[in-house]
Amino acid sequence: MRIIIVFLLLITSCSPIKKYKETATKWEKDIIKLENLDKSKKPNKDAILFIGSSSIRLWRSIKKDLAPYESIKRAYGGARYTDLIHFTERLVSPHEVKAVGIFVANDITGGKNDLKPREVLHLSKLVVEQIQKSHKNSPIFFIETTPTPKRWKVWDKISNANDLIKKYCESKTNLFYISTRDYFIGENKLPMEDYFIRDKLHLNSKGYLIWSDIIKDNLKNIVGSN
Repeated sequence: MRIIIVFLLLITSCSPIKKYKETATKWEKDIIKLENLDKSKKPNKDAILFIGSSSIRLWRSIKKDLAPYESIKRAYGGARYTDLIHFTERLVSPHEVKAVGIFVANDITGGKNDLKPREVLHLSKLVVEQIQKSHKNSPIFFIETTPTPKRWKVWDKISNANDLIKKYCESKTNLFYISTRDYFIGENKLPMEDYFIRDKLHLNSKGYLIWSDIIKDNLKNIVGSN
């Protein structure tokens, strides 16, 4: 019995929720703002819900770009899996939607707090589990982290994390992976800067059009034609 108790305590102490507890409050104001959006307007049940980081938040033309699919944005700038794990249920559970899309791209940036690819995989699995608490039968899809000029120096690690998440999705039913890398890397084997704004990290209008075409093409398989 003592061994079992010690084992359970070890599991609890190693829980990502506890490990990254300091990130639980960092984005609280942003999350409250997103929750307030749900109070002002109840979205259509046939919509696709997108959660994640700034590439989703800054996608101002999303409704036009993804039409005829209806979309809902519940993303915040700078989101990492290390903080999204605290907010996933709050962002997703209020919605009845056709599917949930995830794009998080800040856990490997070339900085000192970077996660290892397998840590990114582990946290992405936790996000899926949290979504499935309220959306057990809803399709979930990951949008691949885009190769960008800004973070090209760590593309090998980002690509590794992408591959691990893709393999995970392929092993599960109702879980999908949308690959984008081939559309953003040019003949010179480098990211195509024409698709990014001045910061060389976020997509411009041309980049979003490419993104939307890829996503819509995959949605036909995930949720059917709209």
